[in-house]
Amino acid sequence: MPKMKTHRGAAKRFKITATGRVKHRRAFRNHILTKKPAKRMRQLKAMQTMKKGDERHVKRMLIATGK
Repeated sequence: MPKMKTHRGAAKRFKITATGRVKHRRAFRNHILTKKPAKRMRQLKAMQTMKKGDERHVKRMLIATGK
């Protein structure tokens, strides 16, 4: 059986923290930014940890990298 390959799209979007949680970038920060308040834009900058239920699926996609 061949080696498992990393899902490249997932590898670009998610990072595993030292404690094993999955971090991702928040949505709504690509375009139509002029009407969004500065406070909201600051809050959207921060990375966010993923919900536990979705972590299992993402980790499975990233398993081949060992990251």
